[in-house]
Amino acid sequence: MYQILNLSLIFIFSFILTILFKFLIKNRGGNLYTTIRGGTPRAVGFAPFLVLLLFFPSPGNYLIALIGVFSFIDDLIGRKKIESLPFELGQLSRGIGMLMVMIVGYFFFGPVSILIALMIQPLNIADMQPGTACSTVIIMSSLLAITLYLTTGNPYTPALIVLAIVLGYAPLDYQGKIMMGEVGNHSFAVALGVLYTYLGINITNFHTWSISGLFIVVLILLILTSALIAVLRRNNLKKYLEKELKIDNPYYGDLLMDVLTGGGLGDLIRKLALKNRKIVIKNKLGKFLGLRRLFFNPYAL
Repeated sequence: MYQILNLSLIFIFSFILTILFKFLIKNRGGNLYTTIRGGTPRAVGFAPFLVLLLFFPSPGNYLIALIGVFSFIDDLIGRKKIESLPFELGQLSRGIGMLMVMIVGYFFFGPVSILIALMIQPLNIADMQPGTACSTVIIMSSLLAITLYLTTGNPYTPALIVLAIVLGYAPLDYQGKIMMGEVGNHSFAVALGVLYTYLGINITNFHTWSISGLFIVVLILLILTSALIAVLRRNNLKKYLEKELKIDNPYYGDLLMDVLTGGGLGDLIRKLALKNRKIVIKNKLGKFLGLRRLFFNPYAL
């Protein structure tokens, strides 16, 4: 009974803070307020970030704190370029946050902390469409709550805390009246990554697998999350790939690769790896697997 009351209070706290930050950001303006959809407060995801920080158990909340601070700096700075460097100040801050999650997380979870940080990529892509990031977190945290219960016997897992928080935040996001911003989707991404790790630890302990088994379990869950986002965003992704990247008749593999490797970070890696080279994929299997999107280099001559 106490746990149910606690989850209810977490939901209410998230809901109230979301409304509060919506009005605070709207009144203040600046980089946290965008003209999209007639004017929309960004970084309202600071509300669920705070609630995750308070209620998500350690050491997961330490990693959420790290990524939340650096990603909020990204939201505050906006799209400011660094002269002579191929990235923005916000991207640099976000990259430092991801690196810190990997380093600090290593002391608690080992090499799987790399995957926890990489969860940021698909959730960041999901947040480009109203409600998609929320739907992803709701679906995956619900599945995790069920599977963690089946593997531990405890019905009150951290997954239910994440679920209560996102349900408190979600109503305004579904209506397109607010945006999570980097602070919101990055915080939920790390929270999901930690949940995947908890489930992976339970599975590997049961089967007496090594650390590599844990890594594989979390990697599979990361790919499944990306596959879900590709489905939820399929219409917009198809239009984007056809119109902006000139990829004709994109396959589902292209959509999945966009979720896994799209965005500024993916393009930066392509620039460093491919420089000015253009790779053309012509065979049907390569197209089916999404290699056209994987090797698309926006900096190619």
